[in-house]
Order: sequence, then C-alpha cells, then structure tokens
Amino acid sequence: MIRLLHVLGHVLVVALILAGTGWAATAVWLQLSGPVRLIALALLGLTALAALGLWFGDHRGLGLALVGLAAVTVGGWYQTITPRQDRDWEIDVARGVTARIAGERVTLSDIRDFDWTSETEATPRWITREYDLSKLDRLDMITSVWSRPDIAHLLVSFGFSDGQQVVFSVEIRREKGEKFNEIGGFFRQFEQVLIAATEEDIVKLRTNYRKEQVRLYPVDLTPAQIRGMFLSYLALALAQELEQEPRFYNTLTSNCTTAVWRLARSLKPDLPIDRRLVLSGRLPDYLTDLGVIAAAPAAERDAAALITPLGQRFDGTKPFSDLIRGR
Repeated sequence: MIRLLHVLGHVLVVALILAGTGWAATAVWLQLSGPVRLIALALLGLTALAALGLWFGDHRGLGLALVGLAAVTVGGWYQTITPRQDRDWEIDVARGVTARIAGERVTLSDIRDFDWTSETEATPRWITREYDLSKLDRLDMITSVWSRPDIAHLLVSFGFSDGQQVVFSVEIRREKGEKFNEIGGFFRQFEQVLIAATEEDIVKLRTNYRKEQVRLYPVDLTPAQIRGMFLSYLALALAQELEQEPRFYNTLTSNCTTAVWRLARSLKPDLPIDRRLVLSGRLPDYLTDLGVIAAAPAAERDAAALITPLGQRFDGTKPFSDLIRGR
C-alpha cells in the first residue's frame, strides 16, 4: 500500500509539471512571437526538465520550489495581458454599439448595416436609430451553425410594433488578418465586442453568403421580460460596460451563449446552468425544456425554424425581416 501511494505521488507530480508546462507553453505560443516566443518556450522546457530531475534525484523540496517559482512567474506575466480597444480591427467589428436612454426612447449608435457582396466583402455603413420601448413586443433567438451541429453562434433579435428590428450579437473582436480559434479563446487572445446590426446585414450574411444553417425561434416571454432583456443588453452586461471597459472573449465562460444566460439570470436568478449553454447548438432543447419556445419534437421544431432557404430568396422586393418570418 505504501509503495502504491509512493508511485501515485510520483505520477501526480509528473502530471502537474507536464500539465502546467503545457498550459504555459500554449499561452506563450499564442501571446508571443519571434525570438521572444522561442526563448520563453526554451526556458519553460528547461524548467520542466530541471524540476523533474530534482524531484527524481531526491531533491523534492527544491523541485517543488522551482515549480512554484515558475508558476508565480508565468502567472504574473499572464496577468499583464489586458484587453484593449485601440487595435487595428477588422471592419465588421471595428465599432461596438453604444446606447443612450431617455425615458421610453432609446438611441443606439454604431448599428452595423453593411451591404455584403461576399463572405468577406461589404460596403460598410454604421447607422444610428431611435427605438420606442413602448413598442417593443417580441424577441427571437437566431442560431447559426457553420460546421459542427453542436456548436452554433447565437443572435438575439428584438422586434417593435412599428416594424423595426435590431439584432444583438456577442462576438470576438478580430484584428486585421486574425482568425478565430477555440483554443485562443481560452487564452486571452481575443477581445469581446457587442455588435448591434440590422437583420439584412447580420442574418443575410449568414444565410446568403456564408450559407450557414440559420434558424429562428420566437421566444415566448412576457412584455416585461422582453423589455428587461432589452434593457439588460443596453445597461447591465455589454453595451455600456464595454464602451468604458474592454473585456476578453472566453470560449467557455464569456461567449455569445453564456452572455445571454447571464442577462437572462438578471430576470430569473434561479435559471439553471446547463451543459447545453456550452454546446450552443443544443440551446433550442434547453429553451424548450424551460418552456419559452414552442414544444415540439426536436426534428420538427428545427425544420420549421430553418430560415436559410427563405433568406436566399431575397431579391429586395420584400423586407428581409418579413421574408425570413414568412410574412
């Protein structure tokens, strides 16, 4: 038994050193470049080898001390990585929405209303619009699947009785030439931005040019809950906070789905957390279980929600928002 515990102790220490080195090496690889990256990786490798040598050479105290010193050094460096607003951004995420509220009137500035001509090319246009909160009457959840069916991007669209629609989307704020990857999303590689856009921009881009599987689900909430969600977007979580204090996107804890969940919790504090908040393609199942989207067999529900074919019929003779809703 003592021998078994001794072996397990060795395994635990080796696993700890290797896992820590792997995490640190990934952070260094994503955050640094050029000779500095190579030097840092070499130092990490030498430190790991030295710590293992000390541990198995019966200098375990020194080995653990070296591991502790390395952890403090890497941790201290990692904390110096802070989000910024002054980078050279890709044009579609160059501006985050800002909001001003005066009674029942809401003014949103820097709403994206691009005229896309391909997946990557568009005539940029940023607009300002005023909305009357007393006319806010519907909320739709839009999911967009581009590859794996378990992973989707989430958009939330608010509708008004005067025909206006505005869509909110929590996105990574890509620098010029930067591509998103899930691993980088764990290591402070991307800032986060809240985009407000017209449906003819942000939804049509996905249905007509990216040709993703886009679905629209009307969400059954009371007028007070819809209003609360809208105001939460503006004031609580993103629109005005990001205007003053940038933050990082995180693949697991701060993404398009978890941001909406945190907003919804401001209305319903006991809202349960669920693995389907991470597997965002399954979010319709989660909302069906909560009773806020129509109860139906999943295949039937999702088939009825698919709007990609509708969006691709757009020829300008009918408003895009009406077309995708079959109006």
